[in-house]
Amino acid sequence: MNVVVAMDSFKGSLSSLEAGNGVKEGILKAMPGANVSVYPLADGGEGTVEALVLGLNGKLEKVMVTGPLGEPVECTYGILESTGTAVIEMSQAAGITLVPEQDRNPLNTTTYGVGEVIKDAIRKECRHFIVGIGGSATNDGGIGMLQALGYGMLDCDGMQVAYGAKGLEQLVTIHDDDVIPELKECDFRIACDVVNPLCGEKGCSTIFGPQKGATPTMIAQMDQWLEAYAALTAAKYKNVDVSFPGTGAAGGMGFAFLAYTNAVLESGIKIVLDETKLEEHILNADMVVTGEGRLDGQTIFGKAPIGVAELAKKYGKRVLAFAGSVTEDAIECNAHGVDAFFPVLQNVCTLQEAMDSDNAKKNIISTVEQVFRLIDFMGNK
Repeated sequence: MNVVVAMDSFKGSLSSLEAGNGVKEGILKAMPGANVSVYPLADGGEGTVEALVLGLNGKLEKVMVTGPLGEPVECTYGILESTGTAVIEMSQAAGITLVPEQDRNPLNTTTYGVGEVIKDAIRKECRHFIVGIGGSATNDGGIGMLQALGYGMLDCDGMQVAYGAKGLEQLVTIHDDDVIPELKECDFRIACDVVNPLCGEKGCSTIFGPQKGATPTMIAQMDQWLEAYAALTAAKYKNVDVSFPGTGAAGGMGFAFLAYTNAVLESGIKIVLDETKLEEHILNADMVVTGEGRLDGQTIFGKAPIGVAELAKKYGKRVLAFAGSVTEDAIECNAHGVDAFFPVLQNVCTLQEAMDSDNAKKNIISTVEQVFRLIDFMGNK
């Protein structure tokens, strides 16, 4: 039997490859002669750098950049040397988890560090970029990132505007005389799974501002500032569309990438599946195994396991999923390509015990072994 395994991480417990290797061990305990191949999986959010870099023989880089509050932070990103591709998670440089709850205020938080990571990767000969833009602390329309790349986001005195969304209020002129020249050679695949526009009642300020510390007054102000910023951008560059789905992602980072770089916004799982060439591996599989830490009704909305299942069903493959826990509404996954799913918990325990990496791996191995013993038994009946 040929089995392709593509597990998302069990966040807080196991990486994608650790979970996948646990599945492989369980299968081989039940079927020693099986041919089991493990591939990395992520949905463009947390864990994407690790999954792609470790799964595709890349390397991790560390660089000190300007954090969301203007203080230095260490950012880890990946380089796939074979293709000159940098894999970046925006949250490593401008993420909300980098900002203490009492300091969360999108007027002050900047995306400048994201631009610094991109510059570092360009210096290391990367010209292709995969950027996950989830989990941001910012609502600055990406102007901080653009400043780091050499764009002039200038106030009435011809000086760079301040960090954060408050800089948008000061913005009167945009110039690109000092943009790093290599940027025009670069292309960006932006992992974006939200469809919000830049402005308005479904825009980034209104929908995502509150979780970043914005008050109702701030939300109204930021929305107006972003609208003015978009108008300045449209006057200078072609094909600017503030209503395009995803322009409001990550406080307007989707807009900045589309308007100022050679970028496309795509589903995170689509990017990962493309990069890992999982479709080619699934072609010859007898069975596909996927899963994640928690399988629930939200899994069907662009999450990694459903991306794998739908790809497998394109070729009529059987799909099993294993998860740390499942909810009642996880049954929705059966209508989206998952033939059967199984929680891996073996006994009643605390959340801490369940998430212990050693326990999680043992639970995966044991559960998978028993499921594949049944498959083997039924196949030899």
